[in-house]
Amino acid sequence: MAVRSVPGEASVALPEAGEKLFAPSAARNLEPIADLLAQIAPQPGTGEAPRPRALEIASGTGQHIVGFARRCPHLEWHPSDVDPARLASITAYSAESGCTNIAPARQLDATEGPWPEDMAAFELIVLCNLLHLISTPEAKALIRGAADHLAPGGRFVIYGPFMRAGELTSEGDRAFHTKLSSHDPEVGYKDDFDVMDWLQASGLEMAEVIEMPANNLALVARRQVSREAL
Repeated sequence: MAVRSVPGEASVALPEAGEKLFAPSAARNLEPIADLLAQIAPQPGTGEAPRPRALEIASGTGQHIVGFARRCPHLEWHPSDVDPARLASITAYSAESGCTNIAPARQLDATEGPWPEDMAAFELIVLCNLLHLISTPEAKALIRGAADHLAPGGRFVIYGPFMRAGELTSEGDRAFHTKLSSHDPEVGYKDDFDVMDWLQASGLEMAEVIEMPANNLALVARRQVSREAL
C-alpha cells in the first residue's frame, strides 16, 4: 500500500498509556459493529472442534479487536496492520485485556497480493473504515486478497462510509469526501454498488447491506460452500 498522508481528522490515534493509542472514532463505533458481528459470526464448533478464525484487516489501535474478542469469545481473533506503531498498540491492548482468544498481531499490507502463504483461511474477515482512505486499485486488491483467504461459507464484512448509487447523501459526507480527495485525488468515498461489484468479481456473493449509525454501511459478502463440501 502506498504511504498516504490524510487530513488529520481522517485517522486520529492519540497517545495513551505506554504504547497504546486511542482513536475516538473506534470508541464511538465499536458497540454497533460488535453487535453486528455477534449476529453474523460463525457459531462455535462442537466437541473438540477448533475455534472459527476471524481476521481484522487494518486493526488500527487495537480497541476494536479487544471489543470483538470479548463480544465473540468463541472466535479466535487475528489482528493485523501495516503500521509498526499500531501493531505495538494492538499488542498492548490485547495484553491488558486478558483475552485468550486474540492471536499475536501480524504485519499485513492487505493491498499487496498475494498475501503471505502461511495465512490460512478465515471464517470471518472484518474491515472497518479503510476503503475511503485508499485508492480504487488498492481497494480492489484488498478485496481480492480477502476473498482468497475466506473459508467456504465464511463472511467478509466491510464497514464504513460510502457513496450511495453515486451520491453523497449528507453534508458531512460531502465535506469529508471533498477534504479527502482534495488532499489526495486517489482516495475518497467508494460507491456502494461499485464495491459490491468488486466483491462479486472476486468470487463472493452479497449477503446483506446493513444501515449503520452515522450514515455508515456494512456490506456483508460470503463465499459459497461448494457442493463437494456438503
